[in-house]
Amino acid sequence: MVEWREDVKTLLRGAGGKGATSTFIMTDSQIKEEGFLEDVNNILNTGEVPNIFPPDEKVDVCEMVRPAAKSENRCPEGTPEQLFSFFVERCIKKLHIVLCFSPIGNSLRDRIRNFPSLVNCTTIDWFSEWPKDALESVAKRFLNEIELEKPVRASCVKMV
Repeated sequence: MVEWREDVKTLLRGAGGKGATSTFIMTDSQIKEEGFLEDVNNILNTGEVPNIFPPDEKVDVCEMVRPAAKSENRCPEGTPEQLFSFFVERCIKKLHIVLCFSPIGNSLRDRIRNFPSLVNCTTIDWFSEWPKDALESVAKRFLNEIELEKPVRASCVKMV
């Protein structure tokens, strides 16, 4: 959990502090502890993980965004609260989270029940399995352009 939190801090500093547009991709097989999802739920809902930055790191984050906030005239007084709020706004704008979860079984249903932002603060794209003949048709069309012997082509189509 400590390593996870350090990685989340790095991600938030990059998006909110440096202003780098970032995409965080997470699959359900990468969830080692449910606390990971609690942090993702908080980021989706508010743009931050409460109390993830100790006071000294929070000061560093505020100083990191001060020039950008000043250039955008967003923090007229430059108070730590204004600067951190600006940091969170940048996290919301610059950080995109992609969650790849399987709907099979009860785990997705339980996670949605426990972490409502997984549904309320996301756009859900459901992907269905393609029929075998459609997959073969696409593979044949793309492999048609490559010079191959017939048995090799058939094996490649099957593999693709």
